[in-house]
Amino acid sequence: MSDQSSHSGQPIPDVSIVVPVRNEQDNVAPLIAEIAAALDGRWAYEIIYVNDGSTDATGERLAAEMRVRKNLRQIRHAASSGQSAAVRTGVRFARGQIVATLDGDGQNNPAFLPNLIEAIEKGNGRIGLAAGQRVGRKDTGFKKFQSRTANGVRNLILRDGTRDTGCGLKGFRRDVFLSLPYFDGLHRFLPALVRREGFDIAYVDVIDRPRHSGVSNYGFFDRLWIGIMDLAGVWWLIRRKKSTPVATEVT
Repeated sequence: MSDQSSHSGQPIPDVSIVVPVRNEQDNVAPLIAEIAAALDGRWAYEIIYVNDGSTDATGERLAAEMRVRKNLRQIRHAASSGQSAAVRTGVRFARGQIVATLDGDGQNNPAFLPNLIEAIEKGNGRIGLAAGQRVGRKDTGFKKFQSRTANGVRNLILRDGTRDTGCGLKGFRRDVFLSLPYFDGLHRFLPALVRREGFDIAYVDVIDRPRHSGVSNYGFFDRLWIGIMDLAGVWWLIRRKKSTPVATEVT
């Protein structure tokens, strides 16, 4: 049985909202309420929280919400595997053909989810990714500096035309995402890889805000060198891409 059909009892949704989360117990209920406020009455949707090995009460808070929200699902990693792995798990289990993602710390405002979903719908198959681009960021000066540096270097090498790949607010077609080569750090290179597959990108300005509670689970120096290696790998993938030959069956 495929991941799409493994969750029974509810109508198949049009849209799946995937939220990777680790140790965000105090942000669970407020964020779910905001997602519902943004989407209720507009799409048939499900919310998939991927609990990436949380050691706090995140799992229990999600279980409590699931008792009152039938369209909420929790997928749990036994051990923390990172943001890219959590996003991919969520997309694999998603039943909607359009998937939107946002971070679980509350910095990404769910009010922008409809803009991302509509951009994919209006693309008529041409738009593979709707990427949130943060304005008015609420991060520290150091985090802003590291983000500007990373985005500048990435754009210089990959020419992906994207000023901000670190924003968790993204929308995409499920089939397009699952066709991409998977590696840890994939979520930071989605625009370049989606363009590699021949799809266009839609950009949506989103307003950043401070996290609701807790501290960031992701640092700078622990991913710096891995990011450099990933960048080299994505550059190689783009250089090696060949167009699919036109083929017809001879009868």
